Amino acid sequence: MPLTRPRVWPGRPYPLGGTWDGRGVNFALFSEHAEKVELCLFDGDDGRELSRVPLPEYTDEIWHGYLPDVRPGQRYGYRVYGPYAPHAGHRFNPNKLVLDPYARSWGGRLQWTDAHFGYRFGAASEDLTFDTRDNSAFMPKCVIVETAFTWDDDRAPRRPWHDSVLYELHVKGFTIRHPEVPRAIRGTFAGMSTQAVVSYLKSLGITAIELLPVQAFVDERHLVKNNLTNYWGYASLGYFAPQPSYLASGKLGEFKTFVQVMHDAGIEVILDVVYNHTAEGNHLGPTFSFKGIDNASYYRLVPGNERFYADSTGCGNALNLRHPRVLQMVMDSLRYWVREMHVDGFRFDLATTLARDHGRFDPHSAFIEALRQDPVLSTVKLIAEPWDVGDGGYRLGGFPPGFAEWNDRYRDTVRRFWKGDRGQVADLATRLTGSSDLFANRGRCPWASINFVTAHDGFTLADLVSYNGKHNEANGENNRDGTDNNNSWNHGVEGPTSDPSIQALRRRQVRNFLATLLLSQGVPMLVAGDEFGRSQRGNNNPYCQDNEISWINWAAIDAEGQSLARMVRWLIRLRRRHIVFHRNRFFHGTTLRGTDVKDITWLEPDGRERSDVRDWTDPEERFLAFLIRGEAGEYFVTEMGDPEPDHSFLVALNADSRPVPMLLPVLTAGTRWVLLFDTARPGAERRPAPADGKMYSVEGRSLTVFRREPGLSDGDSDGPWELDGFPKV
Repeated sequence: MPLTRPRVWPGRPYPLGGTWDGRGVNFALFSEHAEKVELCLFDGDDGRELSRVPLPEYTDEIWHGYLPDVRPGQRYGYRVYGPYAPHAGHRFNPNKLVLDPYARSWGGRLQWTDAHFGYRFGAASEDLTFDTRDNSAFMPKCVIVETAFTWDDDRAPRRPWHDSVLYELHVKGFTIRHPEVPRAIRGTFAGMSTQAVVSYLKSLGITAIELLPVQAFVDERHLVKNNLTNYWGYASLGYFAPQPSYLASGKLGEFKTFVQVMHDAGIEVILDVVYNHTAEGNHLGPTFSFKGIDNASYYRLVPGNERFYADSTGCGNALNLRHPRVLQMVMDSLRYWVREMHVDGFRFDLATTLARDHGRFDPHSAFIEALRQDPVLSTVKLIAEPWDVGDGGYRLGGFPPGFAEWNDRYRDTVRRFWKGDRGQVADLATRLTGSSDLFANRGRCPWASINFVTAHDGFTLADLVSYNGKHNEANGENNRDGTDNNNSWNHGVEGPTSDPSIQALRRRQVRNFLATLLLSQGVPMLVAGDEFGRSQRGNNNPYCQDNEISWINWAAIDAEGQSLARMVRWLIRLRRRHIVFHRNRFFHGTTLRGTDVKDITWLEPDGRERSDVRDWTDPEERFLAFLIRGEAGEYFVTEMGDPEPDHSFLVALNADSRPVPMLLPVLTAGTRWVLLFDTARPGAERRPAPADGKMYSVEGRSLTVFRREPGLSDGDSDGPWELDGFPKV
């Protein structure tokens, strides 16, 4: 059947993408080096190519045209003509259908074939050859969408950073086995919007969910060959389109409804975004979009040898954010997700790459400066993963004000401390109090530190205490993938065990990790499932495991898991109700004027203040205790500027195997210490604490929390507790 030729008008160079205006569709595509661009229209049912329309106008390096007869639902792609000259950085091949970088929706799925490569795959000269096969039958297609949606009075929660508790989750993995989510919508945004999911998240007390990538991505060929998929989604290709498999309805409104439902519950939505690289790989990778539209503009190429890519991501390529149109695309994408989709923030994967100008990290790079001055994006939550694999790529603490940063120093120090490693106490004190050595500059606050013990990349918390080494055999790479630097400890047996003493110690260590995380200054981030002991069978890199290894099995949560989840709820509630655990300012450790009160005091077990250098540098020390005074100044003020005093708290951490007798400090007359929490005695904390000046035994490998309250008689010892075994906060 011959291709038809629809009506085409000149159209406009802006906005970029395919945009329905109620009368027709304007198409606009950037390509600096192209010689011709054809718009290809496809049938939505059988995928036949219906029309090829040369875009008639070229304005400011934008190819554009307007089709008055096209309507929402139309599927399309482009064929871009220009030089195929790899040594000069050009890889145009009009035999390859390429996706619109600005497409708001995708239809269909990618089917792998050698035809996706711009060169003859397997040829001796590799990418210096030219392939003439048409790949359109095997490509997903862009879809024109109607963006109208009734948001009603949707309002972003705008949760203050210092009051935030993040919860990292995978849309599919969180709901695919949830018994209260209808089977037809499991693994989708519709499933995330169900009452069962929302009620759980709300009851947990978290304030924001951080979603693993949901922008459209593809599965790498080597994974498909091994019957695996890119489960995590760090192979982005469409920066404006939601991942099609996460839309049960196939409609954009499903994502918007999901955000609206989360906002109604007071929960913010943060997206993990991958603007550092794309799914097209290196010079031997496929041609799906950017590579065939204008490779020399979109990617960072090796100066003087533009056949190859300057790769600081470890994924084969890096987007060239120094180019104004590429930077524009990223900024347009971010604004789209905020304005049109109402998301509340972003976590930037390998953010160092985004800030590389002239090859080096620059905190004043074009990308960072564009973000900081943008009236929309500067007001949402911005989180940097402050490293990449390039030279000088580790930049923790190096991002400017306005950014929070994933703090792996916190992760490693907390893991080493509870494992019992030598010489961790001094660094632990810094991590517990917001990592001021990294962030106390340029007006940055403790919330600049995103604290985590686990993340999607690495062991779960249950596996952290159950395995000494990784077990990634299922990934098909002979256990070579994934980090070996886990700082984990199996407590005597590798993997599952029936030994009750090891089981008990592992459970205590999990409680230690969770309590440490949730009582530290900064912003805590939990990984979905850690609150009830989810395991990945020792796999610390399950990026390709779209199966039971990664999915949450809600039906398998046992009584121990339920108890642990109750503890996490209680700890989050304790944290959020007491400003001393989420200060907006760093501790100073100095005496409040006119008093003998310090905001924080580090204590030796015998009650004296830990101040001597020798107290901090003893490599065998594994005990740390601190007193936070709620009446001290500079905690926080209300919106009216009034001080917000709080209770005083005493926290002790003992990573030694032996108990440590600790003297309870003497404070204000008429008050006394109340034991709130002891990881070594779960459910047995109702006993009154010893009197001031008396000793309390902090058991080996345990964390203990006391709160200062008005004096109680022994007969009132049950007063501050709830029926579920956790104290009122």
